[in-house]
Amino acid sequence: MNNIELQQLVENISLSSFGKPFNHSAYFNNRLRTTGGRYLLQSHHIEINPKYYEAFGFEELEGIIKHELCHYHLHIEGKGYQHRDRDFKSLLQKVNAPRFCSPIPKNKATRKRYVYGCKQCSQQFVRYKRMDTKRYVCGKCNGKINLLKEVD
Repeated sequence: MNNIELQQLVENISLSSFGKPFNHSAYFNNRLRTTGGRYLLQSHHIEINPKYYEAFGFEELEGIIKHELCHYHLHIEGKGYQHRDRDFKSLLQKVNAPRFCSPIPKNKATRKRYVYGCKQCSQQFVRYKRMDTKRYVCGKCNGKINLLKEVD
């Protein structure tokens, strides 16, 4: 799906679910990370996270669009458009839109860990970044530190 198809989809959902036209732009924003979409108060545009469409499909995308359109129409009408407002909550229920989007499963790459140890007191330190053992000493006994192992 591209931005033109998204724009048409948002306009169709606005007319069918809300009975009101959507007169601004809707587009994908690849930089969104933790949210499914956002409504911009100044420009009245709607940005959608394409990762949600790829991960969950059309139904989740439709829910996100309905959620953002709730913000849009309530803000245009001068009513309570924020998540905590009663107008917003009731409009969400009326159009069957989700209050929050599903979390995307994290594809967290395994990070390399470095295990350091003190030569005097055997204190161990686990780090994610490599450190220069000549510059640092043990925080417990001021002994020398050496790299014990790298764990993938």
